[in-house]
Amino acid sequence: MHEDSDYGETFAPHDHAACQSRALAEAEEWISQQGARMTPVRRRTLEILLETHRAMGAYEVLDRLAEDGFGRQPPVAYRALEFLVEHGLAHRLQRLNAFAACLHPGEEHAPVFLICRKCDKVAETSAPAVRNTLHDAAGEMGFTVERATIEALGLCPVCAEGRE
Repeated sequence: MHEDSDYGETFAPHDHAACQSRALAEAEEWISQQGARMTPVRRRTLEILLETHRAMGAYEVLDRLAEDGFGRQPPVAYRALEFLVEHGLAHRLQRLNAFAACLHPGEEHAPVFLICRKCDKVAETSAPAVRNTLHDAAGEMGFTVERATIEALGLCPVCAEGRE
């Protein structure tokens, strides 16, 4: 579905409309394969998350959904976000208490999140070696990792060069 180079496009100039379109099409296909249903509010929630390469809080998503006529009750956003996370279409970032669209839905991958502390852009990168090291270290202690979110805070290339 994706090329390895796709992982680096978040912080680099790219055709974001094509990026969004590809991710949405892959998400629709993945949901169909799982036999789940992409309701209008779930689809719109994913579209909102795909608008930029940054994480969004649930209330920010809720405000956007309300603008589109989906209501202002927090469960509207939380249920849609929960569905997206459960089906591998979004990730929950603990550090930001926010959600980001998965750019590689339906694919087995070991993401690590790179979060720019200045502009809040979030890149999802594949880092199987990091995951393997974590699992090996845990295994040495008799611990089985069932789920892990690895987040790194730093500066994206634009912010590091002061071009913001």
